[in-house]
Amino acid sequence: MTTIHVTASRDYDVLVQPGLLDDAGAQIAQVLGTGRTAAIVSGETVAGLYAARLAASLTRAGFRAVTFPYPGGEHCKTLATYAALLDFLAAHRLSRSDLIVALGGGVTGDLAGFAAATYQRGIPFVQVPTTLLAAVDSSVGGKTAVNLDSGKNQVGCFYQPSLVLCDPDTLRTLPPEEYRNGCAEVIKYAVLRSEPFFSELRTAPVSAQVEHVIATCVGMKRDLVAADEFDRGSRQLLNLGHSFGHAVEKCSDYAVPHGCGVAIGMAIIARAAAKRGICTEDTCAQIIALLRQYGLPTETDFTCDALTDAARSDKKIADGKLHLIVPERIGHCRIETIPAADIRAWLADGGIA
Repeated sequence: MTTIHVTASRDYDVLVQPGLLDDAGAQIAQVLGTGRTAAIVSGETVAGLYAARLAASLTRAGFRAVTFPYPGGEHCKTLATYAALLDFLAAHRLSRSDLIVALGGGVTGDLAGFAAATYQRGIPFVQVPTTLLAAVDSSVGGKTAVNLDSGKNQVGCFYQPSLVLCDPDTLRTLPPEEYRNGCAEVIKYAVLRSEPFFSELRTAPVSAQVEHVIATCVGMKRDLVAADEFDRGSRQLLNLGHSFGHAVEKCSDYAVPHGCGVAIGMAIIARAAAKRGICTEDTCAQIIALLRQYGLPTETDFTCDALTDAARSDKKIADGKLHLIVPERIGHCRIETIPAADIRAWLADGGIA
């Protein structure tokens, strides 16, 4: 088993091992004790695949398990779903000594984590990611949120899990398009922090080295979270591709999934960086080539005006400024603070008409 320890306002471990889902109850009991109610939160598709196994594991370990299934997907990451989950917790009489277990991808983790942070002013929660994107990124670091009509993750807070359990076997049931979404976040980490890792991704597919990939990405995120838990400085580097990627997602009414949005956002910012002399044309070409190698999009049909309007609603804008994450070379990026009025020019330099 691979164990990665995360140091934050609440320290916790990320465990990576095939077959871990069936041992989840015992692992959670070691951290939180037993004799509690565990509310499993899961989208309907994932619940149909794995909720019964997780509930059985929890029951064997002495927990009372209840399950809150919801339709799943970005459209359901809303205040209405959040309210329904809170009502479910109250109806099952969960107290502050009980816990929530997020079983699924990034949407489920965000929703369940926000409910855990706010129900009765905070109860423990555990992340059990079942998508590559959640395993390498969103299950770690304590960002929780739901969306508003104006944009993604507009209502949320920082709230660290008590434990993260990654079972790579659960990734085998992912549709190819969902696996590709996760690969976008994997590539993000390589561009941010490691040219050798970038080379590994070019040489061997993620699917052939998945445990190594999860551990490598989580290790990078662990370091950034430890240095800047509340996202006021260096942790903002994790937003590579996200500001423009979120704009693409919003313009598509979330028909473009998160990973594909991030891929497009990385391609836009790489082209803009090359045009402005921040990185070389070769660096830009390498980033775009690796995205395409993994079947990820690097273009969008949305106009510069539409994306500018969407980006100007980004929650990361403060004092009329946006912190863009810009590649200098593979493995090294910098934070470029720009006036919100310059967003359109950056998009145009990124190839958006």
